[in-house]
Amino acid sequence: MNIILIGMRGAGKSKISRRLSVLTKRDVLSSDLLIQYDNAGKSIPEILADNAGDWRAFRDMEYATLQKICALDGNIIDCGGGIIVDVDEDGSEIYSERKIELLRQNGRIVWLKGDIPRLAAKVKGDAKRPSLSETKSAEEVMMRRLPFYEKAADIIIDIENLSKKELTAQVHEEISKYL
Repeated sequence: MNIILIGMRGAGKSKISRRLSVLTKRDVLSSDLLIQYDNAGKSIPEILADNAGDWRAFRDMEYATLQKICALDGNIIDCGGGIIVDVDEDGSEIYSERKIELLRQNGRIVWLKGDIPRLAAKVKGDAKRPSLSETKSAEEVMMRRLPFYEKAADIIIDIENLSKKELTAQVHEEISKYL
């Protein structure tokens, strides 16, 4: 069974997955890093620029990457913040049944839930993170995604006021009930 971490930008998924790896002796697979690997090491903003800012194309890359990741067992999967969405014909984000179905086939999904204004402020201006929308603020996009995260999650952990060590211990304790 895989341990899958989802959450908004800045929630600490990558740091917690690495700490959890030490505790559980499991490898970490990052969906974003694997997409970058498949695109000659380009950053996510560069990949988007190469695709004329087409988030739908990126979500399809994400799905293809998940097909590879989810064929493996016993790992920690560090998901990009938008793993729970796809893009419809109108360009709007919708809940991604296909990606969540893949993740659920062989894992438990842990949502690292955080305060949206704090997370939006934390990642604001980070050049490694592409703009989520031409018309909406990051905070607005994150608010719209809340029900998608909740629907996808098997376990919800509030990250606020916890150190990385405390958060890792809580994730480990909750996920251990399924291992």
